[in-house]
Amino acid sequence: MQRGFLTIYAGENAAVFRALSAPARVDMLKLLCARGSLNVNEIARELDLPQSTVATGIMILEEAGLVETKAAKARKGYQKICTALYDEILLSFEDQAFKHDEDVIEVAMPIGLYTSCETHAPCGLCSTEGVIGLLDVPDYFLDPQRMQAGLLWFGRGHVEYKFPNNAKILNRNVNAIEFSMELSSEVPGTNPDWPSDITVWVNGVAVGTWTSPGDYGDKRGAFTPSWWKLEGSQYGKLKTWRISKKGTFIDGVASSDVTIDDLAISQHSSIRLRIGIADDARNTGGINIFGRGFGNYGRDILMRIDLAQ
Repeated sequence: MQRGFLTIYAGENAAVFRALSAPARVDMLKLLCARGSLNVNEIARELDLPQSTVATGIMILEEAGLVETKAAKARKGYQKICTALYDEILLSFEDQAFKHDEDVIEVAMPIGLYTSCETHAPCGLCSTEGVIGLLDVPDYFLDPQRMQAGLLWFGRGHVEYKFPNNAKILNRNVNAIEFSMELSSEVPGTNPDWPSDITVWVNGVAVGTWTSPGDYGDKRGAFTPSWWKLEGSQYGKLKTWRISKKGTFIDGVASSDVTIDDLAISQHSSIRLRIGIADDARNTGGINIFGRGFGNYGRDILMRIDLAQ
């Protein structure tokens, strides 16, 4: 598995700082980077640590987004295979608030404000108050109440959003563009081992695909309302697609050779973001998109444009 780098900003990403505060957890990351994927027993044996200590440490590292785990069949039952996601973690003291006014444009898009869609069951939408329309009826994705959605899901297809191209209005060139959102796979009920290839397109160009490990329901999402059944999708993983002059990266890991120049940003009044499952996807495990009022982050889809000086 190709690993990349992660940049964290001072005063943010408290979960990452907590995960790195224990020497034993740092040793686990170093071991996984050096040896590749290992199960919990192997980590415990290599580091001479109790299995319970390793299991707890891996859980904290996974919640911080530093480790990915997958269930695999073992001689007796299942084992948890652990993989480090990053080779390097950079701590930045850059003042993001100061930079925002001059060189960055941010636009938050509610997940229900898509402008076009093509969805297939299982599918549905929810607001923080209840289910919108009927479940597994794709036509309800056109209902005006979709604007209130905080969670939507479908088995195949896509949704597409139009973001304003404020860089063109300001007559500024674009160095890079980022899209961040909370995502997971989709399966009736939940299943942490249910891979799905989720692709992002920008202005009609497929920029990169992330394989979601599963659909999570082991605990209630931090923002998920109490009325939403625990057997349903509870939270996802916060993923960021960044397209720059060097290519496309997903959470700092190189994903494709598509660059910002390939997107012809300056030629369009809007920036089109499509999220879905490609027709030729190998893992067609569906998609959940978590928005405001659901999941572990409770936030809209965020577009960030880095402007040229």
